[in-house]
Amino acid sequence: AQARNTFDFDRIVRAPGSPLDAVCEMAQRVARHDLSVLVLGESGTGKELMARAIHYASPRHAGPFVVENCAAIPDTLLESELFGHERGAFTGAQTMRRGRFEQADGGTLFLDEIGDMEQSLQAKLLKLLEERTVRRLGSVREQRVNVRIVAATHRPLDQLVREGRFRADLYYRLNVVSLTLPPLRERREDIPLLAGHFLASIAARYGKDITAFSAEALALLVQYDWPGNVRELVNVVEQASSSRSTAITASSSPVTFISTANSSPPSRAIVSQSRSRLDMRCASSLRSASPYSCPRESLTSLNW
Repeated sequence: AQARNTFDFDRIVRAPGSPLDAVCEMAQRVARHDLSVLVLGESGTGKELMARAIHYASPRHAGPFVVENCAAIPDTLLESELFGHERGAFTGAQTMRRGRFEQADGGTLFLDEIGDMEQSLQAKLLKLLEERTVRRLGSVREQRVNVRIVAATHRPLDQLVREGRFRADLYYRLNVVSLTLPPLRERREDIPLLAGHFLASIAARYGKDITAFSAEALALLVQYDWPGNVRELVNVVEQASSSRSTAITASSSPVTFISTANSSPPSRAIVSQSRSRLDMRCASSLRSASPYSCPRESLTSLNW
């Protein structure tokens, strides 16, 4: 119940009228139906966060949510990670191990960076999606699994399909519903609220008195183009909050670096309106643990 509340769509921080609103509305509708979902977007835009929100809004919310990053593991090991193996299936397999599909039975499996998966594994994933069975390495027995797949990638899968680098049949299986997360530079009105959200959480976690951004620092954050998206913003706020000051200013490191970057000028209306909302949210977060406090897992474990 706590996880379901934490990853509620309404708690995904954004300003009123944010481009993320339409994505969240569609994701919330899709969550109720047991369909495969493909989440697209640049690195750091919050694809895993969206996948978790879909899972906890779905009828599968009481089941497991299992994550596998297809780009983080060598291809020779990824097959074993996904499908599992029997004892003695290969050198070093001293015990039986259940794969991610079995671990996610009754719940959701989030396959991050699916565009990096080798074609040999793509064929096996397609077979699993069609037959809903899995066979561990070294086994001759097929086991039925009941898993919803949410996949994500920062790569243009449609282009990879045209180039013959990603199977078209698998692409259509995964892309029943697609959601595209906008990069942070296309939703600048969210930046002050996100920055305040992370600052309040960091201050509470480390017992720091730093509670605000100066107007100049906020303007620099809004105008910066954030190539690393939300993940980069988290890093900047965390670094800037290490100072002994009670506010993050334009001279705080690494905000000073941001001021020299080639960025688009912020809208005064965005800065002014977001500053007002930020002040209210920071005050609320520091007075109590909800509704805008962010658990440590949200800052350190989620793959933005």
